[in-house]
Amino acid sequence: MRVENNFINGEWIDTSDTIVVRNPATGNIMATVTKSDTAEAKQAVDAAHDALKDWQEKTAEERGALLLEWNRLIDEHTEAIARTMVEEQGKPLQEAIGEVRYANGFIEWYAAEGRRVYGETIPASSNKKRIFAIKQPVGVVAAITPWNFPAAMITRKLAPALAAGCTVVLKPASATPLTAIELVKLAEKAGFPPGVINLVTGKASDIVNTWQHDPRVRKLTFTGSTEVGKTLMRGAADTMKKISLELGGHAPLIVTAQADLDKAVLQAVATKFRNGGQTCVCANRIYVEQSIVDAFSEKFIEAVAALEVGNGLDEGTDIGPLIDEAAVEKVMKHLEDAQIRGGEITGGEQLDGLFVRPAVVRYANEDMLCMNEETFGPVAPIASFDTLEEVIERANATPFGLAAYVFTQDINEALYLAEALEYGIVGVNDGLPSTPQAPFGGWKQSGLGREGGHHGIEEFLEIKYISLGL
Repeated sequence: MRVENNFINGEWIDTSDTIVVRNPATGNIMATVTKSDTAEAKQAVDAAHDALKDWQEKTAEERGALLLEWNRLIDEHTEAIARTMVEEQGKPLQEAIGEVRYANGFIEWYAAEGRRVYGETIPASSNKKRIFAIKQPVGVVAAITPWNFPAAMITRKLAPALAAGCTVVLKPASATPLTAIELVKLAEKAGFPPGVINLVTGKASDIVNTWQHDPRVRKLTFTGSTEVGKTLMRGAADTMKKISLELGGHAPLIVTAQADLDKAVLQAVATKFRNGGQTCVCANRIYVEQSIVDAFSEKFIEAVAALEVGNGLDEGTDIGPLIDEAAVEKVMKHLEDAQIRGGEITGGEQLDGLFVRPAVVRYANEDMLCMNEETFGPVAPIASFDTLEEVIERANATPFGLAAYVFTQDINEALYLAEALEYGIVGVNDGLPSTPQAPFGGWKQSGLGREGGHHGIEEFLEIKYISLGL
């Protein structure tokens, strides 16, 4: 059995307390990791703070070279990292391989983006002055990452932070710390100086509470639930930290009568059931124009029935286990509620352990839990609509605004819907819009800030203006 420890100031440090990591497909214990407390959390900040001056004084090219070496090593170890991910998180191996490659794309992007952090020369009101605006690293960054994308959510935060000249303390999800440890081991091998990257495992309460109240931590970046995000935001206010929050979603997927039906079905299945429906950008509500809802539903149900449920390491598996018992209970609760409220359910059978067959709910209505809450599981409710104005109102009737999807071959419809939807990301005829080059983030209670593209590195920079008298 694997035994893994914290990584602080360039050293792997163990403690007497540990937590276990289980394989959700088998229930077997696969490793133990350090259960850190306030002391270890503070040690990590000490190391990051001590390393900050030397790291931010390196040139963007020097920092980028280390990021590219990290990128190269991850590329060499893609399948090994992916297998670790499958064993601790459950997703199918091909999805895990895809995630590692996606994660590595952020490192490659920000290795170059660090050299594109530009300042400004601003015309002064007097010819006896010159005004400059420059950008400098915010300082020590605390990154708290989720279990559903245990590689990509780390590099999406760490790569821009490191490229900007910040040092990092990382707290991965307790359910999936091993992928994070694999990535940090490769970062160590790549040659990052001690203290630049620090990793602390264990329960979130002591670790995160320490970080959010430590004034040396100047930036907090978190992916997870809206409830926890609000708590972190309140805590960060005590020391006025910069904060980025990528929180919950409740994504609508709209299919109009002008859609390519086969493409819409294929993309809807992909975006709904990727990672077993356990993503914040999964299509959680499918709205189909009345004239084609029956045709769409029949094709969609047929495609979903063909999905194979099983261990992510088994060949042919499309959907792995859910992450824990609470996730299974929520899925079954949503299905029971949908049936009571008039839904016609296909699939959704609970299998052994944490496995659930994907479910389709026809004749969904706004009274159902699955139409009002993020299921975070393999449940696809389908509702019909008559007009674009109606579906826009229904799609926007939520406190969340992360991702939305539109399927139509009519460019006027596409633009009208994309601009009217109150979401930070809109995929038009694209069920998988996430990419390192673009600004990922939500509106309303789905979060603050952006990750990806040139917008992502701005989250880790402060603006300073310099007025020079002549």
